[in-house]
Amino acid sequence: MIKLFQPLYFVIIFALIQSNVMGQSNSFAIKIVDQQNKAVIGATVKVQLKADSTKQFYQITDTLGLSKFNLLTRQKYRVKVSSIGFITFFGDFEVNNKINKVSFVLNEDTKMLGGVTVTAKKQLIRQEEDKTIVDPEPLAASSTNAYELLEKIPGIFVDNDGNIYINGSSPSSIYINGREQKMSASDVATILKSLPPNSIEKIELMRTSSAKYDAASSGGVVNIVLKKGLKIGRTGTINAGVNQGKFGNQFLGINLQNSDGDKSSYLNININHRNYFEQIETSRKLNNALLTQKSYNTTPNYGSYIGYGLGRTLPKKLELNVDGRLSLNKNKSNNSNINNIINSNSILPIANNQNFVENEGYNYNLSQGIVLKKNLDSLGSNLTFDASYNYLSKPTDQSFITDFILPKLQSQVGSGFFENNRHLVETKLDFTKKYSNKITIEAGYKSTFQLFNSSTDFYNLNGNVKMINLIRSNKYKYVDAIHAAYLQGSKTFGSYILKAGIRGENTNMAGKQLSGKDTSFNIHRTDFFPYLFFSRKVIKIAGFELRAFLIAKRSITRPAYEYLNPAVKYLDQYLYETGNPSLRPQFTNTYEANISVDDRPIFAIGCNYTQDIFTNVVYQDPSNKAVSIRTYDNLGKNKETYFRALGAIPPGGKYFFVVSVQYNLNDYVGKYENSPFTFKRGSWTIFTFHQLKLDQRSTFQMGGFIRTKGQQQFYELGNFGSTFASINRYFLDKKLLVTLNANDLFYTNQNTFTLKQGNIDAFGKRNADTRRFGVNIRYNFGRKKREDGNNPFNMDMEKSGN
Repeated sequence: MIKLFQPLYFVIIFALIQSNVMGQSNSFAIKIVDQQNKAVIGATVKVQLKADSTKQFYQITDTLGLSKFNLLTRQKYRVKVSSIGFITFFGDFEVNNKINKVSFVLNEDTKMLGGVTVTAKKQLIRQEEDKTIVDPEPLAASSTNAYELLEKIPGIFVDNDGNIYINGSSPSSIYINGREQKMSASDVATILKSLPPNSIEKIELMRTSSAKYDAASSGGVVNIVLKKGLKIGRTGTINAGVNQGKFGNQFLGINLQNSDGDKSSYLNININHRNYFEQIETSRKLNNALLTQKSYNTTPNYGSYIGYGLGRTLPKKLELNVDGRLSLNKNKSNNSNINNIINSNSILPIANNQNFVENEGYNYNLSQGIVLKKNLDSLGSNLTFDASYNYLSKPTDQSFITDFILPKLQSQVGSGFFENNRHLVETKLDFTKKYSNKITIEAGYKSTFQLFNSSTDFYNLNGNVKMINLIRSNKYKYVDAIHAAYLQGSKTFGSYILKAGIRGENTNMAGKQLSGKDTSFNIHRTDFFPYLFFSRKVIKIAGFELRAFLIAKRSITRPAYEYLNPAVKYLDQYLYETGNPSLRPQFTNTYEANISVDDRPIFAIGCNYTQDIFTNVVYQDPSNKAVSIRTYDNLGKNKETYFRALGAIPPGGKYFFVVSVQYNLNDYVGKYENSPFTFKRGSWTIFTFHQLKLDQRSTFQMGGFIRTKGQQQFYELGNFGSTFASINRYFLDKKLLVTLNANDLFYTNQNTFTLKQGNIDAFGKRNADTRRFGVNIRYNFGRKKREDGNNPFNMDMEKSGN
């Protein structure tokens, strides 16, 4: 694998050595302070080339009062600095090879300010080197939680099981504030459904993440960055909303932010009630019979969420940030499942039974983190230490009844209790060194420790006698420790950017069955993952810069212990689950080329080569052909070719839209049930988002997706999609925002599916409580020295300060 990248490595290493190559622009820092020499945070710095007034650049000063630009050498510039509470400053400066930083002092404005209006254009989606940045604000008004918000972002697909996809057929890794959420898809979905949508600052999509991020990211990384209360002043919002489908959802929350310069804090509180139904109908062919199953499930849940953050700028250029989240969800589900077996020739019933299952439990999640950052110089060099602890607990009680109608047998009655507990400790140290000749060196170390305990006890009731069910009961413990180190460097010269890195990960996994058959195992391995990135400016047309990117990386997908644990999980009389202790990790090599225009990604083409691919498979029980076994297996290799294109009208006008098209072609080659196996299928997905400014206080938004010939593992899906729409209207001097919204407007987010692999021949359909109509209300209060968005739902925002 490393040999594959050697030619490009030589090119990049050669470029990094050329530290004295003359470039056309230099990194330049402008520091803004007040009369007491204290940093002015959140000031708007406008830099304009004196020789060409069309060359204008904008930045906002950070917590050190710094704003950074890439400016041409031997050129004169004019600067304008504005901040509420200060007199607007105008000045001139010159960039040369000897000076890379200037400072300006703002004088306080002692007069009462009647009001200041600043117009800014924000992009819904923009490209920053190897990551795509999504501004969530335009979508937050019509969303009740972060999970719904993700469903509406063009280019993100969320399946019915909670998996999130941005790059292909492998689910993405989900991060919050740069920390991976090492949980199942359903657990991550539960947390996202508790997270208020307006608590999110931005969403980073890294389809091919660099060596700085975990190698277990073959499906890309979705990093949700929460607001940290860095805006000057005391502000807050009160949020409430209801939406109604067959069942209803309600939520109420308050967000508080405070910052006085060197100290900042925030507090988010949210409570919600969510109810939902899902209905699945399946038919599976047996030898001379047909098994039909109809399942109907409702999930009335109550949730509460508290998030907080404290930040402080310390002496000696130190920054300290402490943040935490606590969520508590009371979960309940009621499921009824009707099973029929009929003779295929005579259409006569052979068997009929009904299952009724009720689950009631809780989901506790605690996350606590601390970040200490040392700023080393004005160029952006820093040393960052990050430590976090995450705890997840899911105790659940279950009761079940099976009525046998044909043939008539005694009903089976039972109960169970199962609990999962997860402890996750993560520490990492990242070092970034930036040089004036546009070389950046990054290095770091990370250790992750995880302890997972699972206990499941099931009992059958025979009259008043309670007997343990040994088949369904099991206990196990799983521990893993992953230690990683990385090194990467980048060099900018002229219009070129080169970046290369390598990451090494040492994996240690141990599992032990505490009851039943002992299936203990230990895995120890060390793997290396190279990463390459190249970017260059192609051409500039009519003022728009066209830039091309080439990316290559290697990644790994490790099987979780749930996939390895061979304990039997009984689902019904005709289906049970079991893990595969011999499951091997899969490795993926990704190559992508993409193009952006003025930081807007417009086109990409790439390929994922995966070895030892493992996936969820269904086998027929050799001892009973009416019973299916759902497990995981390594099937061989897969080549996934994809391309995506994005077009948009730039924000700022009355009408704005984004349209994204993606095509994925999967080609599997391997063995299934010890027989040669091939599977090839292409799928189209179209995403869109539109916004129309009706007047100064109202906007109309509409968006959605269509997926044709879809695929979910080896299930072939029919065509399906979804459309959402909303009307946003401001009242009370733009402090109150009322949103009327509709999700899955035409009730098209339902699909049919078929599965024809080996001895399994099944088909069915799936629909849920996805069509909903509702109203959301947001009230902004407080006082800012600088407003940073009174109109967060309009791409041509009017920002007002008092």
